[in-house]
Amino acid sequence: MPLSRRALLIGGTAAAAAHFLNRNASASAAKIEDKKMLPLIDTHQHLWDVTKFKLPWLPKEGVLSRSYVMDDYRAAIAGTGIERSVYMEVDVAPEQQVAEAEHLIAICKSGTAPTIGAVISGRPAEEAAFKEYISKWKDSPQIKGVRQVLHADMTPAGTCLGEAYVRSVQLLGEKGLSFDLCLRPTDLADASKLADKCPGTRLIVDHCGNADPKAWLTASRRGDQKPDHEVAAWKKEMEEIGKRKNTLCKISGIIARVTKEWGVDDLAPIVNHCLDSFGPDRVIFGSDWPVCLLGAPLKAWTDALRQIVASRPAAEQEKLFSGNATRYYRL
Repeated sequence: MPLSRRALLIGGTAAAAAHFLNRNASASAAKIEDKKMLPLIDTHQHLWDVTKFKLPWLPKEGVLSRSYVMDDYRAAIAGTGIERSVYMEVDVAPEQQVAEAEHLIAICKSGTAPTIGAVISGRPAEEAAFKEYISKWKDSPQIKGVRQVLHADMTPAGTCLGEAYVRSVQLLGEKGLSFDLCLRPTDLADASKLADKCPGTRLIVDHCGNADPKAWLTASRRGDQKPDHEVAAWKKEMEEIGKRKNTLCKISGIIARVTKEWGVDDLAPIVNHCLDSFGPDRVIFGSDWPVCLLGAPLKAWTDALRQIVASRPAAEQEKLFSGNATRYYRL
């Protein structure tokens, strides 16, 4: 049975991050720094302070096992071109969801951090409680949307298609909020079905549909690491989602799943298929920091992405890097 993304994160170690250097990425970095970089808005910034919040999924050891706070993020974005960010919920213990939202609202209001918006946690299947919960933030423009991670092992396929769940997602659209879909790559058909049921809600597919770069590798490079999906099936489902005009694709996450010896060419097929399937007006950039550290430092990811899209028109690059995020999140 393929590992879920959450299982991957729990099993990750700092060793994976130590092998990010490769000739493609290092060469691209030199080229990028020779000219002025287009600015980036990071739409998938995680932060967690283990002295304040409980994250039940967090591993007890490895690169993700410690706190990652704003000062760490400021250091990580140095030289990347990231100027602003939208926080993404980190699956805190359910009883701390309100506290997490209030904490992020305070950060956004402070004016001292790059974070200027937040996507908060929520449980749409609990319809009555969810409606009350969402109503708490009606006067908080810092709250831009909701996410529930749906790729956990205990979450069955089709969870987001339950009647109560659908009504809650429809409610988000009525309130001008988006819903981030973080699905197993084998469950992507659920995204198209949910988009059809919720035409008034903007659905954002996280992490390129959780594509696994290993699926594009030869058997000799992949070794005994089995990918989570077949390439053809993933491509077909992403094309189907892209046909729904209320969907966006977040170009993020895939760097966390690269092999120790990776190159820009390992990521390019995924990025390019997403850009082509959704078009230049419905794609946004995300760092997935600090989860990206399972594969490489944040700057290695931004350098790789800049190289992948370098041949595309400057206007399309600007939309991916910041323009679409500014428009959709009303930043």
